[in-house]
Amino acid sequence: MPVEDSQLSGFHKLSTEERMETVRKLSGLSPDEAEIISDRGLKMEEADRMIENVIGTFELPIGIGANFRINDKDYLIPMVIEESSVVAAASYAAKLARPTGGFYSVTTEPVMISQIQITGVASPNEAKVKIIENKESLLKMANEEDPILVKFGGGARDIRCRVLESSFGPYLIVHLLVDCRDAMGANAVNSMAEALAPEMERITKGKVYLRILSNLADNRLARSRVEFRKEELGEETIEGILQAYEFARVDPYRCATHNKGIMNGVIAVVNATGNDSRAIEAGAHSYATTGGGYRPLTTWERNADGNLVGTIEMPVAVGTVGGVTSIHPVAKTLMKIIGVDSASELSGVIAAVGLAQNFAALRALATEGIQKGHMKLHAKNVAVAAGASEELIEIIAEKMVKEGKIKADRAMELIAELSD
Repeated sequence: MPVEDSQLSGFHKLSTEERMETVRKLSGLSPDEAEIISDRGLKMEEADRMIENVIGTFELPIGIGANFRINDKDYLIPMVIEESSVVAAASYAAKLARPTGGFYSVTTEPVMISQIQITGVASPNEAKVKIIENKESLLKMANEEDPILVKFGGGARDIRCRVLESSFGPYLIVHLLVDCRDAMGANAVNSMAEALAPEMERITKGKVYLRILSNLADNRLARSRVEFRKEELGEETIEGILQAYEFARVDPYRCATHNKGIMNGVIAVVNATGNDSRAIEAGAHSYATTGGGYRPLTTWERNADGNLVGTIEMPVAVGTVGGVTSIHPVAKTLMKIIGVDSASELSGVIAAVGLAQNFAALRALATEGIQKGHMKLHAKNVAVAAGASEELIEIIAEKMVKEGKIKADRAMELIAELSD
């Protein structure tokens, strides 16, 4: 159920129980669903069905990205991440974006690629044409593998071929393009590729080795844009953000950290929704290399009004049905909070969060520096790791922040002093 207003004033000041109750009411969760998030989590028998050799479960915090308005719709966005300040930073960026309408996202059709590697072909360019000549029958054969996907409007859409030189001679690489609808689609595209392999060998007189999806999902893109008013940011901050962006554009060392900051927001939502974070990371960073070099996934510039405008473009291959999304009890409940109707809508939300996170990081770098906000939250973790009791954690964290010495040895010194 869509939330009426994602602005949660004073949310961070509430107790964890009060926050949960606020979100529960806004998103229409039942008390049992709220309990899954806050208390029960993943049971051992559920975990044992998901992977092999299970001995336990591992928990991460769930935060709520507040203030988000995307395509004129408000969202409460669950974010699962261990890093301090990410949720607060994204929420703050979303708040600053609201006066100009928030974020606007668009996505391509949810098309995934499965690759079929054909070797030992005497004349690969001739074989390439033969594959294209048989495209319609090959697509029909692929779609017979997944009639349910076809029933819901998806299925194999196109076949494309490339000839690559290798140390083993030329490879004929066939790309099968499949509209996966609301599924991430790995199983569907892999099954289709497996089914086509024998017929490809017959047509080309070659031998098929790999038939596997590509995580460079450049036919499944999500784009988002946002505008921040110059009156809100100030000219100096805008200039600093533009300088920081340009640094990332011209230097791969900086660009790696620039894109990592984007992925802080992206992966937090991917984790929350039970999607494959490794696939998203691989797709994003490989997409950043297309066209040569390694480039930022975002752009930042001034518009004609002098406002700061940002855009993001990246592959976002996620699903809202199937896989962990449909079987993990916490992921299923968090999907209800986020309230999306399709995988494409979820992709647009994820792109917007990545753009918000990038803005927040660049703004911090251009003003007080990244450490100030980050270390306020990090200080509590340092105090806990040093052995501070519950009643001393806040006191020690505040002292370390004030001194500018957020270190384990200082935390231990303060514990000794305050425990006397």
